[in-house]
Amino acid sequence: MDSDDLKHSGDTEVVMVIKEAKVVKEEPEAVVVNPKAEDVLEEEQLHPYHFNASGPRNLSSPNWRDLFRSSWKDPNYKRMVIACLIQSVYLLELDRQENRTIEATGLASNWWKPFRYKLTSTLIDDRDGSIYGAVLEWDRSAAMSNFILIRPTGAPRAILVLRGTLLNRPTMRRDLEDDLRFLAWESLKGSVRFAGGLEGVRSLVERFGSGNVCVGGHSLGAGFALQICKKLAMEGLFVECHLFNPPSFSIGTTLKGFAEKAGSAWKKVRSVFPVKKIEREDEIKTTTTTTSTTITTTAASINAAVNAVLNAAVNPSVNGGRKFVPNLYVNNSDYICCHYTAGSNRSSNANNNDDKTASVSSEKKDDEVGAKMFVMANGPQKFLEAHGLEQWWSDDMELQLALHHSKLIDRQLA
Repeated sequence: MDSDDLKHSGDTEVVMVIKEAKVVKEEPEAVVVNPKAEDVLEEEQLHPYHFNASGPRNLSSPNWRDLFRSSWKDPNYKRMVIACLIQSVYLLELDRQENRTIEATGLASNWWKPFRYKLTSTLIDDRDGSIYGAVLEWDRSAAMSNFILIRPTGAPRAILVLRGTLLNRPTMRRDLEDDLRFLAWESLKGSVRFAGGLEGVRSLVERFGSGNVCVGGHSLGAGFALQICKKLAMEGLFVECHLFNPPSFSIGTTLKGFAEKAGSAWKKVRSVFPVKKIEREDEIKTTTTTTSTTITTTAASINAAVNAVLNAAVNPSVNGGRKFVPNLYVNNSDYICCHYTAGSNRSSNANNNDDKTASVSSEKKDDEVGAKMFVMANGPQKFLEAHGLEQWWSDDMELQLALHHSKLIDRQLA
């Protein structure tokens, strides 16, 4: 090998050493710097309860255009926003349990800020310190920063939202206690949460008026919301009410249904006997039933008077045509709320529409309306998903809307 070859070989070795040095120098930079930043970004964006991860995809925030054409006039938009605000109550309680602060590390605020609302107070169960509800008011300063000079038409001044059951140890006991209360009695009036929610809504009505206040709830929270708004309606205060997957089953109602069926069966059995024999038996019992009949008549008169007072706010003829008409959102695959769709003797019309939400004939009179029931047409079929709140802020669902009466609705609103 001559000197030129040696020189060339030396150059090759030098070049190879330089290349190897470059490789060794670049690899640590790629390993040490970039993955850390990507991990932090991924952790923030992909939290399962973060608004950007599980919230609505195509729901716009209020802007100056709402001054001319308010998005709140769209029932689908209103449904999705209220469902998101209810989700914030679940996250407020989870943030509390996991020691996350609301503004710094909490997840809940991300669910109300996009819609220009702010948290003004929380409803706390003194028995275990859990958060079961929240009051959200229109954030005027945040709206002004987005050139929204006035509150859009249809947007509530204040919204009280109530969560459902959380199967976490810190709050599970009290949640299940109220679940069992409804299951046994179909009433939540004995709960401290009912009293707290009722007081909260009354306070908002006194400040802003009933027409500027809205109440929303999911699952157990929907049960509280319905009974709170019904109580206010009996006092002549009508508040907009949105109920997602409200509970519809109770042991008391089931037993009552069995008793009604047994009574109708007994009437059929008695109809088999000859009429003359029944008349003789009635003649024998006439003298012994005169007193009881008088008492029964008097009791019926008293009950009629009491019911007239209690139902005065619900009866449109007594309240100048006004009536409490809640908005129910039901999935028939959810056996907790599916009984609301059970039929009754009264007719109900629901017509499918290409706009994904069915419209009801304008000829239906207001006094025939029991509730605005939105029934999921193509929603989740598995129970946990069918009872979940996430389905209600989806923008690709098909709903059927009916100004509707059913046996359960008639009983709940009676």
